[in-house]
This record gives sequence, C-alpha cells and structure tokens, in this order.
Amino acid sequence: MEKLRTNCHYCGYLCGFIASVEDGRIVDLAPDESRYPYDPAVANSCHRWRLNIETLDGPDRINHPLKRVGERGSGEFEQVTWDEALDDIATRLEALIDEFGPQTLASAIGGPHATYWPLHRFMNLVGSPNNMGIGQICWNPRNMIDCLTYGWPMEADIRPDVSGAVFLWGTNPAASDNSVFWRQLVEVSKSSTKLVVVDPRLTETARIADLHLAPFPGTDCTLALGMIHEIIALDRVDHDFIDRWCHGFEGLKAHVERFTPEYVESVTGVPAADVTEAAIIFSQPTPSALLSGRGIDQIGENTAPNHRAIAILRAITGDVDRPGAMALNMMSDFIPEIDMEMSDGLVERFAQMQLNASFTPLQSYRGFDGMRALTLKHGKRLPERYLTSAHPYLVWNAAVTGEPYPVKALIVMAGNPLVTYANTKLVHEAFEHLDLIVVLEYYMTPTAAMADYVLPSAAAMERPVIQIQGGISNLAYGGPAAVAPYYERKTDYEFFRMLGLRMGQEEFWPQESLEETFDVQFSACGMTWEDFCSTGLYCPPAYYGKQEWCYADSEEPIGFSTTTGKVELRNEYLISLGATEFPEQVSVDDARDLRFAQSLGLPTEEGNVLGASGSTPIGKSLTDGGEFDPRILRLITGARVQPYWASSLYNIESFRRRRPEPQASMSAKTLAEAGIAEGEWIVVRTSIGEARFVAKEASMVDGVISVDYGWWYPETDVSEPNLGGIWQSNANLLTSGDIETSEPLIGSWKYNGILCEIAPSSDPRDSDKR
Repeated sequence: MEKLRTNCHYCGYLCGFIASVEDGRIVDLAPDESRYPYDPAVANSCHRWRLNIETLDGPDRINHPLKRVGERGSGEFEQVTWDEALDDIATRLEALIDEFGPQTLASAIGGPHATYWPLHRFMNLVGSPNNMGIGQICWNPRNMIDCLTYGWPMEADIRPDVSGAVFLWGTNPAASDNSVFWRQLVEVSKSSTKLVVVDPRLTETARIADLHLAPFPGTDCTLALGMIHEIIALDRVDHDFIDRWCHGFEGLKAHVERFTPEYVESVTGVPAADVTEAAIIFSQPTPSALLSGRGIDQIGENTAPNHRAIAILRAITGDVDRPGAMALNMMSDFIPEIDMEMSDGLVERFAQMQLNASFTPLQSYRGFDGMRALTLKHGKRLPERYLTSAHPYLVWNAAVTGEPYPVKALIVMAGNPLVTYANTKLVHEAFEHLDLIVVLEYYMTPTAAMADYVLPSAAAMERPVIQIQGGISNLAYGGPAAVAPYYERKTDYEFFRMLGLRMGQEEFWPQESLEETFDVQFSACGMTWEDFCSTGLYCPPAYYGKQEWCYADSEEPIGFSTTTGKVELRNEYLISLGATEFPEQVSVDDARDLRFAQSLGLPTEEGNVLGASGSTPIGKSLTDGGEFDPRILRLITGARVQPYWASSLYNIESFRRRRPEPQASMSAKTLAEAGIAEGEWIVVRTSIGEARFVAKEASMVDGVISVDYGWWYPETDVSEPNLGGIWQSNANLLTSGDIETSEPLIGSWKYNGILCEIAPSSDPRDSDKR
C-alpha cells in the first residue's frame, strides 16, 4: 500500500491529505499536517472530505462518454468511445462555425471545481467571445472596482494581533466557508479586535460579532456613504494619506453631506446610532480590514456603486496596503492566467462581435483594454476571459432569437446552468434551440440530461489541482493527483486538448497532461510542479506601502496605477464610461419590481413600492404605522447552506438527512403578518415565476425572506419534463437576470432584494406540474 500526497476539492481550500492507495484505488484518507492548511482540526470540522472515497467510485458517477440517442432531455444515451465522441463533436462544431461563424459557440462554467484556462484557451483559438460564467455576480465587481480605485485588487490582511477591526460585508463564512477563515474569525471574536458584520440576517457569523448592522437588502451603498459621512464629520480621516495619495476628496466631502445617520436610517433601517458606532470603530487609529462577499455582488444596479463606496471607505482611513488592514496584491511570479489562456491581442478581434459591448462598457473587451492600460503602468496584467465574460441573458437570448447572431453550440464545464444561472425558464428555452450541447460532468444533472454528449470528468484526487485566484495575487495552493482517473474519466485539459487537436490547434497544446502544464507555469518562479507539491503552497512574504517604492532609474514613488496615480475617490476611468462622479444609491426597486407591484395593485411613489422593506421614498416610513406590508416582501435568493456546495452534493444521502427540505427563512413577525406557520410549505412568486419552500423562522430584518440556493431533487427522474425537480424549489425560477435591470457597467443582475409575494402551498413533489 502506498501513502501519497493529494488534495480534496470539495471547497476552494483544496486541503492537503495523505491517501492510502492500493491497486490504483484510494482506500483511506487522512489530513496531511505538513501541507496547507497545516491543521487537522480544520478537516475534522468538515463534513465533505470524507466523501472522496465514497464518491470516487459511487454508483451514480459518470464513467464513460455518453451520446444522446433519444429526443433532447429524454435521458436516452448510449455509451461511446472517446474517439467517437470527440470526432463527432469536432465535426459538428466545425460545420456550425462554417455556417454561423465562431461566435456561434458559447461556454458556461460554475464554481471553482476545475481549471478554467484550458476552456478559455480553446475559446480563444476557436475565435468566440461568448464564454459565460457567474463573474458579474461573484468576484468581478470587487476586483474591477479595486483595480480602478487602487490600481490592483486588494485582500483583507486580518491579523488579530494587529487589526483593530474586521468588517464582513455581505458574507457569512460560517456557512460559505466553515473552514480556515471561519476558524480565524472565531479567534478574532475572542480577541480585542472588533468584529462588525453587515447582513440583513442574524447569521451564525453575525452572532459572534461585536456589532451587527442589518440593512434592507440592496441599500448597502447608502450605509457605506453614511459611514463615510460620519468619519469625515467627526474628523477621523487619515489626513496625511488623503493629502498625499487620494484624488477627489473635496468633491467626496460635498457629496456625502446629505448622508447623515438619520438619513441613512430612513433608507436602510439601520439605527442612526449604529451607523455612527460603525464609523467610529472603522476609523480608529489601528488598522481596519473590510472583506466583502457575494451578498453585495448580487444586488443589481446598486452593485458597482456599493463597491465604489466601500473602496472609498478603506481609502479615507488610510487602510490601503497597510498591515492588518488591506494588502494590495502582487501579480503572480508564476505564469499568469492571461498567458495560460492565450488571451493577449484579442481585443480588436472580439470587441466587434461581443454581445456585451453596447450594454456593459466596463465588462467588455473595450473596457478591459482601458483597465489593462492602467494596470500595465506597474507591469501587471489581469485575467482577460473572466473580466470580459459574456452576459448570460444576452447569450441565452441569442440562442432563442438568433439576434444579433445565432448561438448554436454550448460547452458546459463544472456547472449546472439549469439550476445555477438566472431565469431557469429562459435557460431551458435556450437549450431547446441549441444544435449541440456538450457537458463535462461527474453526475447526470438536469443540465447533463439535456446534452448531446455527457463526458466523464476526473474529480479531486484523480487530477492535480491548483488555485491561483486568476493570477491577481502571488499565491497558489493545491497539489497532485493520488491516482489515475478511474474508468474513462479525463481532466478538463485533456478534453480541450484532444478536441483542439482535431480542430487544427496542434501548435497551441504542446503539453500532453495537466501536470506538464503546471510544470511550465511554475517554471517562471524557478520551481517544478513536483517542488510545489512538496508543500502545496506558494506564498512569498507580503510587502506593504508599495506606492512609496521607486523604480531603479527614478527617485519618484511609483504611486498607484490609476489614471491620476492616486487612489481615485473620484474615479476618472469610470466617469469616462458614463458613471457618476461619486457612488450613488439608486432605487432598490427596478423596472421589473415596479411592474410586478403594480400587477398586484400595490401603490408606488417616486419609483418605489410603498410598504416594501427598503424601497420607500427617502424620509417616509413604510406605511403610516411604520410597518411593512405583508403582501410584498423583499427576497434574498443567494443564501448558501452547509453541507451543500451551490447545486452540488444534493445526491449525498447523509447530507439530505441533515437538511432534507429547501427552506425559506423569515422573521417571526414576517411569518405572523403573512399568516404562515413555521414548517408549512409556501409558494414564493416574483415577476418571473414561482418556487416552493418550507417556512423557517429566523432572526432577520422584517419584511424580508431568504430562500435556499441551488436546490434540486437528484432522487427524482432527471429527464424531461421533471429534470430532477428543477421546476419545484429552484431559486432561479424567481430571478430574471435580464440586461434591462442589470447594473449598467458590469452587468451584475439581482439575486438579492427582489420583490415577491408568498402564500401557503403544498409539498411540490406531490405534483409533477411545472
């Protein structure tokens, strides 16, 4: 029996393990204390890693290439060889490209389950700009705004012995992390460091905080501007940093004059005294770290304004590239993502055919080109394909309508768009219009059931893995495979290489395996893949105050790689794209919300729905009595719950016993006003559709409902029309994701803050109706 290093892949940490291997099969696992995260207690608190042995050879795994032989969605497949599958896919793709052009191919990805640059390289070589992802609502907003404010993304540098305060904004690591970071936060809560959590829900993370701010969903920008107002009004800014390194402070000062604590309370529901207290905590002389999460990446038109306000908040207190506060990342020493995906030099080619171009000027090839010109001042290059990804609504719409050109083919990798992308009905309609769907998967998901080909992917411990944050930081962690892929499974790299070779791309795929490509990637920093795997971590020492560095031929400090060379409180590049001078809160109620409220006969005023939490005209109470209207609630659809991971792991029986039903959480007052009993099935309706959940009492803002994300029923028939129960309790039956109501710079759609109504219902599994 061999003892081999390997890594789990059931969350983003890729924790190190020692695998006991016998006859090419893993028979036992134990945490590897010699590699990241160096603490067996982390693994001992995790429910997921023990699944590796069970799922590697699970009865529901896809082990061989499958070709559809019945109608789309019929679930009728036959086993074929890899050569048969790849030859047919290449032939059909080339025929579609000949007829409609390379842009007819789209791709869709999900969470960090795979290595994405091989897909992006393949899309570049084919010549299509239509790679989709969830970047607009996860990762892109913060990193783009950071880049344009400070010149490059920053990370929270949380150190209990140094940090005076830690702010968590729109994230619940107790559920979304439950690992290294969550353990760190628990220790922070026991120290003298102040912990402040901003979340409409009293989450487990909020319960350990010194201060919990609970704004109405979507009003976070006003809260951040209110804190900026108080820090300036109380003269708690870092004058030296502002005078030397900030651009636009006087204009900012005038802009936030109206954001008094009382004003903020009228918009957000956060007590005025708490707004002031939060501002005082954040602006104490000791460093303050502020980490934002997906919760505020998913608030539609207020997404970019909110991130701009948070970026300004860090700057006026001098918490930029400061130990214990925020660290300005270094670009990777190893070969960056943009080179691995071979994206350089594509702007002119792709800008003409990109669907986003006239809708989201920042998340576009032209927008990226402008950002790149700024980051190149310091020789840094961003990952191109992530930050230019196509808006899913535009791709799905092109598939359905053929406008502005037909999208006829789709490759899905590490994703389940019928559950995880907005507007499930539109996604399903688009699938019905596609001529070719190829899905790389572990299991027969609803998306896989609609495919022409379902191809078996190698999972954790069958494949090497690394996480490099897209190349925006000088950090890498991961490790080797313990065994060769079981059965006929292959890595994503092998699939795209084999397909590329069949489509004339031979010179661009010189390495035969993923390990060989990692060898090349780490050669830039004087390492081999084997060297890296000995520790599973590449993390050189951090440096701070880098704006004071000088180039060898100059005595002038390099400053920040922005338009002005300073931290841009007034953002010149964003203004050139049509943004306001300073961040502005827009109405939480978008055009779709207003139409929905009017269809219910509810009153509106000044573009707001009267009686809905967080959407009343400024300075006016929700109703004459100051109460919310139970006929209309504010919906949060992005809540993650342990032990599931997005739409994954619902097929694990032990997990289903822990959380057997999809839940809709509301405060006791909301339940009572709506006439709903805890444990009762309810139907939630929005302007898009409806879905059913079990009502659950929770401590949270009144007038708000939070539903579980990613839910489907793998135990049911996965073929049409049921498709694994996606028409029953799937949160994306309630979301639109349309371009009309998306944020106008990046294209962030709204998952949190949607208007909805609720009513008693029954268990949806008692009916097979959509």
